[in-house]
Amino acid sequence: MVLTRSFVRAKRPCTDGFRWFVRQFGEGGNYQELIDTMVAAGRVGDACWLLEQFGPTDEVRVVDAIEADAVVFAGTLEVRGGVDVDGIVRVGRSLHVGGGVRVGGELSVGADLRVEGGIRVAARLKVGGELRAGWGVDCASGLHCDGGLRTGWDLRCGARLHIGGTATVGLDVHVAEEMRCAKGLQAGGDIRVETSLHAGQGVVAGGSIEVGMHLEAGWGIKAGGVIGAGGAIRAGESLSAGEAIRAGSGYGVFAGLDLRMEAWERCAQVRAAQRPDGLMSGWWAGPAACGAEART
Repeated sequence: MVLTRSFVRAKRPCTDGFRWFVRQFGEGGNYQELIDTMVAAGRVGDACWLLEQFGPTDEVRVVDAIEADAVVFAGTLEVRGGVDVDGIVRVGRSLHVGGGVRVGGELSVGADLRVEGGIRVAARLKVGGELRAGWGVDCASGLHCDGGLRTGWDLRCGARLHIGGTATVGLDVHVAEEMRCAKGLQAGGDIRVETSLHAGQGVVAGGSIEVGMHLEAGWGIKAGGVIGAGGAIRAGESLSAGEAIRAGSGYGVFAGLDLRMEAWERCAQVRAAQRPDGLMSGWWAGPAACGAEART
């Protein structure tokens, strides 16, 4: 795609940026070549602005590895090795990486992010499609993923976490603020969320589930250890814990909220080492049975 001088001016760029554009490119040039030149000149903000104005392309670039101060690419990037970038990484379509990813700034991908190794981001991580990591994901700020998420190891997020699909995490989940998952959440280890956790479907943890405020799932909640919350615990169907179920002081424990009361004995069982204090709804069924399931 060729961007002309008049085409860029129609988007009302800042005066300094447009003057630099005219001095550098005259009447215009190839879209991605313009972006590459801006990044090489240290004008990463201008390159990101150009991508925001004119959107992604179908171009695919395949490289062995990336080690740079910043990366802005309008199409799909395929990297055979690893990605090591001190600043931001902005990709219009998908980013596929055969090794690991370390980004010192924000990482934003318009479509899918697929990484065979681990992902470490020092700022915000935004993914417009699905996120897949063979190892863990460690994001120092917020994480927003419009599709599903799958990691082989831990998922750690330093601020708010939003997942638009199903989240499957091999080991532990640790979120420093609120976590929202549009579908189910499953973790092989512990799930720890400093404020509230909301899941549209079920929540399952091989270890414990501990949240600072409210815990809510549209289907069931199951943990191998404790299910604990500083606020209320609400499940549309069943609750099952290998150890205790504990809501915050003055708050209740609710199961079967999306079911008729006559279905509670079958579909809204509450199981734990002992009957939870403040159990407001659901069918108390005693200690958790081996193999008891909660839908995710």
